[in-house]
Amino acid sequence: MTEHFTETLKQASEPIWAKAVEHRFVAELFAGTISDEVMASYLVQDHRFLDSFLTLLGAAIATADTFEARLRFGRFTGLISGEENTYFLRAFEALGVTQEQREIIPDTEPTKGFQAIMREAAATRSYAAALSVLNVAEWLYLDWASRATKPLPENFVHAEWITLHDNPDFRDFVAFLRSELDRVGPAEAEVSRDFFLRAVALELAFFDAAFDAGE
Repeated sequence: MTEHFTETLKQASEPIWAKAVEHRFVAELFAGTISDEVMASYLVQDHRFLDSFLTLLGAAIATADTFEARLRFGRFTGLISGEENTYFLRAFEALGVTQEQREIIPDTEPTKGFQAIMREAAATRSYAAALSVLNVAEWLYLDWASRATKPLPENFVHAEWITLHDNPDFRDFVAFLRSELDRVGPAEAEVSRDFFLRAVALELAFFDAAFDAGE
């Protein structure tokens, strides 16, 4: 049986991938012991690249080679713009993060890196490049979120961040992203590998930065 292209990319990213999904942030999130300061720092930064993420999804829609894929990305874009964005606003309120604070807190270096790589991938007009970054952004999150044990933390800020990244629809979307990159990635293997590996490194740095800023 031939190994999937996405699996070879994930293996190439080790041990950084494993360090990200097994990060202290993830362990404390599962336990419900993560401090409000660290969680707030993390969510403020994560919300910062929502605009760039939507740009990347738009590029995926524009460069996808099938109508069915465009429909799938369109539905997911609606989810990100609605349900997930609403979670952020509720979480900020619960954590006492004001609009003013969200505006004046500077971007961390990993946040700047994510904004840049998403826009860079979008600008290539390469479906494989867009898929490579999207696969890391979603698949790596499914990987850590799927490791959570029940019961989930009582605090909705913690529990919903887990369930947003581990539910049947999200699992199906990650499977779709992987199948698309498995299909088109080998023809642009070097581009795919470059974007994938850089994105994984940014994920680990992003988790680290939440503690740097929040402690």
